[in-house]
Amino acid sequence: MLFYSFFKSLVGKDVIVELKNDLCISGTLHSVDQYLNIKLTDINVTDPEKYPHMLSVKNCFIRGSVVRYVQLPADEIDTQLLQDASRKESTTSTR
Repeated sequence: MLFYSFFKSLVGKDVIVELKNDLCISGTLHSVDQYLNIKLTDINVTDPEKYPHMLSVKNCFIRGSVVRYVQLPADEIDTQLLQDASRKESTTSTR
């Protein structure tokens, strides 16, 4: 649930999602669910020559199981808070 809560705090921010088929989509994070399915608005494809059919798409829903990476804005991430939450979750799960 740590990642779900973390991604919920980034709603409204610009992110880049790289899929397992090497498609990279940048857009504004609209929503995320407990399965880490992602909905993006105002999307752009980073390689439009390779994926010309994606140029007309403005919004998309991405299934969490096909996501390889999510690139987040560095200035929006509180790494200390994330590390503390990770430590807290790992200690409660080992008990």
